[in-house]
Amino acid sequence: MRAVVIEKFGVLPEVREVPDPVTPDGGVVIAVEATGVCRSDWHTWQGHDEAVQLPHVAGHELAGRIVEVGAGVKGWAKGDRVTVPFVCACGVCAQCAKGDQQICDDEFQPGATHWGSFAELVAIEHAQTNLVALPDSMSSAEAAALGCRFGTAFRAVLRQGGVRAGQWVSVYGCGGVGISAVLLAAAAGAKVVAVDVSPQARALAERSGAVLSVDASAFDGPEALAAYVRERTEGGTHVSLDCLGSPTTCAASVGSLRKRGRHVQAGLMPPSQGVPPIPMHRVVGGELEIVGIHGLQAYEYPELLGVVERSGIDLAGLIGTRIGLDGVPAALAAMSDPVPARAGVTVVEFG
Repeated sequence: MRAVVIEKFGVLPEVREVPDPVTPDGGVVIAVEATGVCRSDWHTWQGHDEAVQLPHVAGHELAGRIVEVGAGVKGWAKGDRVTVPFVCACGVCAQCAKGDQQICDDEFQPGATHWGSFAELVAIEHAQTNLVALPDSMSSAEAAALGCRFGTAFRAVLRQGGVRAGQWVSVYGCGGVGISAVLLAAAAGAKVVAVDVSPQARALAERSGAVLSVDASAFDGPEALAAYVRERTEGGTHVSLDCLGSPTTCAASVGSLRKRGRHVQAGLMPPSQGVPPIPMHRVVGGELEIVGIHGLQAYEYPELLGVVERSGIDLAGLIGTRIGLDGVPAALAAMSDPVPARAGVTVVEFG
């Protein structure tokens, strides 16, 4: 099969032929029809994920059809259209038994712990725990846009964030996760403030339901930015999400909250980026909450798909750029730019 292979961290990967994956017992092999290019993949390419062993194939926001079914798999067959969460679970550990597959003690992640979907084929273990059936009405490109970013935003906004109608919600970083969070918070009836350095991203956030967009580059540090957001939101937001994952956006997000507010850390923050200067005096004085988000369980996807349908969210509208497999190296390199040239999700489509 053809795949995008990382041979050295930080060095542009190459598209070349590699052996097809072996079908695992209890698992399946999927022919990839579309896959997203996510900032998590950029972190993988940069060497920020200690789980990655070289050579490596990244990619995790996949949609496709089952082409091989392993021994012991029930309820799935060749030709079924499927996607998977970006955190795949074992289905038998203590966390899985509690329904917390997103923090499985024996998790595996396509594109991180295992070879991923920047390839024509990808193997997925524990199929009956991790496969999600796709409706006929949803294209593979839309399902790839749904990907880890929309699933992460769903859990961040509606589960960890507990966003309700009428609340103020601030979203820091309006890439794939951030725009998804804007859409979901607005659909829940919240008043959304979108914060980003990119004018294209801010414009997309406004089209997606944000009532206010803020240029983060116009402020001298996170404290000034947070103070402005508090001023514009009648004392601070009820929920704030850092969807980029940087010390600065994390600190500004926490600082934006009103008393008893809740910060949700959705963007990855590798230790190599440094420790965020969180205003702990505000956390203590305002009894703020700080929670994390690590993906979405497969069994939550039917509810996620129901929210998309009921709210009329246009997943195709999240797609900013469509490329082929050969375009993946350049798409990863473009993510090194702090101000992306285009807004929206980049999706790889396979012919």
